[in-house]
This record gives sequence, structure tokens and C-alpha cells, in this order.
Amino acid sequence: MTVVFDAGALIALERRDQRMLALLAEIGDSEIACYIPAGVLAQVWRGTPKQAPISRLLKTQAVKVAPLDQAEAFRVGQLLGRTGCSDVTDAHVALIARPLGALVVTSDPGDIAAIDPSLRIQTV
Repeated sequence: MTVVFDAGALIALERRDQRMLALLAEIGDSEIACYIPAGVLAQVWRGTPKQAPISRLLKTQAVKVAPLDQAEAFRVGQLLGRTGCSDVTDAHVALIARPLGALVVTSDPGDIAAIDPSLRIQTV
């Protein structure tokens, strides 16, 4: 299985949400691939001790932080133009998840679905 986390998912992990802690344990113990867009990480990361669960997640081999380079930025901008949405990180989440057939873990399912209603979404 492949998952993509948005900022709300990482915040839920930081708050030690039981569903997210269970998913973190599953990621560490199985072959789940986890993607975090760089913009999502920048929105959430503060480097404080209370972010230990996020730090633990980032140290696993299963996590890939997806960069937002120029080519990807153009794709994100075009997607926002097509959908009429404005959240760059949500659009990046959708662009990563779609070709992977990934499950999007989010606290804002409506925002992600507005960008791509075909995505599989799990709400935290």
C-alpha cells in the first residue's frame, strides 16, 4: 500500500492521534510506502520535542519527501487553474497520490476531493 500525508495527517500524528500512531506502527512494520510533499513538511515542522512522532516517521525507510521543483510547480499550478482551487500543498498531495494509486490521509477530505474526486481518502 502507498499513502500520501497532508499537513492535517502530520498534525494528527504530532497530537498522538491513535489512528495515526497505529498507521505509524504499521508503516514501520510493513511494506507501506509513505510520501510527504516538501510543502506539507514545511507547513508542519517546527523541530520541537512534541514532534517526536513525526521525527520517528521521517526516519523510517518507507518515507519519501517529495520535492517541489520547477517542473512539479508548473504541474501544481496548472492543476490549481483547472480546478479553481488555491491550496498549493493540497494540489501537490493530489498530484503525488494520483499516479501511485495512493491513499491520501488528511484532516480535510473536502479540500482534497475538490482537487481530485477520484482519489481514495482516509480522514483523520
